[in-house]
Amino acid sequence: MDVRRRPPLPPRAGGGEPVKQHQRNHPKASDALPLPLYLTNGLFFTLFFTVAYFLLHRWREKIRSSTPLHVVTLSEIVALFSLFASVIYLLGFFGIDFVQSFVHARAPHDPWNDVAKVMPRGHDDQLCGTTNIYHLSVPAMPEQEDEEIINSVVSGATPSYTLESNLRDCRRAAAIRREALQRTTSRSLEGLPLEGFDYDSILGQCCEMPIGYVQIPVGVAGPLLLNGEELTVPMATTEGCLVASTNRGCKAIYASGGAHCVILKDGMTRAPVVRFNSAVRAAELKFFLEDPENFDSLAIVFNRSSRFAKLQGITCAVAGKNLYMRFTCSTGDAMGMNMVSKGVQNVLDFLQSDFPDMDVIGISGNFCSDKKPAVVNWIEGRGKSVVCEAVIKEEMVRKVLKTNVAALVELNMLKNLTGSAMAGALGGFNAHASNIVTAVYIATGQDPAQNVESSHCLTMMEAINDGKDLHVSVTMPSIEVGTVGGGTQLASQSACLNLLGVKGASKESPGSNSRKLATIVAGSVLAGELSLMSALAAGQLVKSHMKYNRSSKDVSKLAC
Repeated sequence: MDVRRRPPLPPRAGGGEPVKQHQRNHPKASDALPLPLYLTNGLFFTLFFTVAYFLLHRWREKIRSSTPLHVVTLSEIVALFSLFASVIYLLGFFGIDFVQSFVHARAPHDPWNDVAKVMPRGHDDQLCGTTNIYHLSVPAMPEQEDEEIINSVVSGATPSYTLESNLRDCRRAAAIRREALQRTTSRSLEGLPLEGFDYDSILGQCCEMPIGYVQIPVGVAGPLLLNGEELTVPMATTEGCLVASTNRGCKAIYASGGAHCVILKDGMTRAPVVRFNSAVRAAELKFFLEDPENFDSLAIVFNRSSRFAKLQGITCAVAGKNLYMRFTCSTGDAMGMNMVSKGVQNVLDFLQSDFPDMDVIGISGNFCSDKKPAVVNWIEGRGKSVVCEAVIKEEMVRKVLKTNVAALVELNMLKNLTGSAMAGALGGFNAHASNIVTAVYIATGQDPAQNVESSHCLTMMEAINDGKDLHVSVTMPSIEVGTVGGGTQLASQSACLNLLGVKGASKESPGSNSRKLATIVAGSVLAGELSLMSALAAGQLVKSHMKYNRSSKDVSKLAC
């Protein structure tokens, strides 16, 4: 969706017209005739080519008749004069500015005189050391003391959202906004930290109108032995006992030889909804999109959105006159929502030529489905579909988990399977997968809201080896993660990704970092499920939470 913003007007001279940076009073080539510019240019272009052709024709005749070239007629004199005049005009209009751009130093760029354009992230005008999304319809703020600006914000004369753009100092803008908010609401923000955060890093990327940041402690669980590699998993949470419990699960998995994880599918989805005048037309487009002969041409159009975007398939569903088209594509190491959306827009524009009666209602029609529990994600998958398993030895079940195999198998059947079915659960056939998913997501800069579908998990436990050992697995069809873009670029979250060895994009194998992160999430969920189920089977849940999740301190008074 294109977004157009009006740029701020440049300062006015004496209250008159805006002063343009490069405006001069010197005459220009385009002032030669009192005509519109396009007519003047067209006239001199026509004159140049006409007289050039006339002179060449005349000189050819003189050569054939052996007439001296310096003997000219009146018409030839007029033609020569016209030729020189047109050359001087065209050189003055097109050539001088081009030469001067290399001879003279360019004037400093002033973004306030530019017409604002929406561009891909990382290519906007720079403000506060990062991407600028604040193209505003107000002039730049003159030098003022903070107190004056705060009073201006409180009174409503200066919109709060203009501070970063006007002040060109993101930290100062946050401090002024924060103080103005406290005066407006008569509420203290004393416990909300302001210092110690890089506000430049979030401008145009992660958060608008900041007033501080929330402190979330990060703990580590592990080592988690996953696919033969030892990993220490960062978890950002305020729930006591969660990290300790996951850590216990990691210990049991490690002592039993580790867990193994497999990526089953890897494809992000977006599903626009379009409307026709009849259900017949909607069905025609459905057949067209699902015809294998048309896939290659659609893929070419879709893949133009990014060198990492590769269309995998299109699934359609008709509801009356409306058609829902679920596009699935690989997205490299990015989570990929923006990438797939751009590809979908390319295809919609392409389809308009063959289906001009198609009315695009929305680029997302909830058939995707994003940030909502949905059967389509549970069955078809979204993002990374992962299965992770481990065999826990009887000795580890008894010594580390403090329970027995039979008790775990029975509890899993009655709680995670039967109990979830009785509750009408959708993707919730597990003990607390969402706990681990959310903690890892926050620590690594993922979209926390996507824990909804990413926490879809089926936990299974089975006694093997004559009932002595425990086979435990988690099947997670829609883990949505990325190692580039969004919050992954922030310093703290980037450090956590670095701890896992998946920071940034993989140059050797695009997409491998995000796939590895998905397996780490599943492996961590496996450890968390194993430990919590053991605590429930052994009757230790209340005792452990009373020990690790209770405090007599008023921590709000300790906040800096």
